[in-house]
Amino acid sequence: MDLPWGDPRSNKFATSIGLITSNGPYGHDILACEWTHHISYRPGLIAVSLGPTKAIVENIRTSKEFGINLCATDQTIIASVAGGYTGRDYEKINALKDLGFQFYQAENIDVMMVKGASLNTECKLFKEVSFGDHVMLIGEVVNAIHNPEKESLIYNNGKYWSLQSIAKPNQEKRQSIKDILEKHRKV
Repeated sequence: MDLPWGDPRSNKFATSIGLITSNGPYGHDILACEWTHHISYRPGLIAVSLGPTKAIVENIRTSKEFGINLCATDQTIIASVAGGYTGRDYEKINALKDLGFQFYQAENIDVMMVKGASLNTECKLFKEVSFGDHVMLIGEVVNAIHNPEKESLIYNNGKYWSLQSIAKPNQEKRQSIKDILEKHRKV
């Protein structure tokens, strides 16, 4: 069974938006990736799943490095431009600069990073895995800078969202849950 893009079942997933940056045959490029996942603490690994024909995939395959910039809630225009146009036909980073957004040179890789993102990570290509209609590029983090003043942008049901905190169960409720679970402990 397929779960195609835009299907109401596929739209139930809530994801962060990674602004993937690269430099290679298509020059400096940026792409919005809603499938951006932190998959390991030690070593720090982040996976992005992309269409295999994207210009940025060729850039990453050639250079073996890329940036992952988690889009902040005030960067919806960057996400729309980065996700809506191809690096084969557009110099998206230069267009975004003309729109007033700022970038900076990464410290350890030859990639531009998005200023004001909630998190900026510089990655070396660790592994590539092909599956279905996407390719997963796993990056090993070589530098990470978080911006404590910025919240990450969330994508769900074709719309952008910001997170709101929901309280965890209080201590009394957690103790009640623990007591019930203890009654059902496997021996």
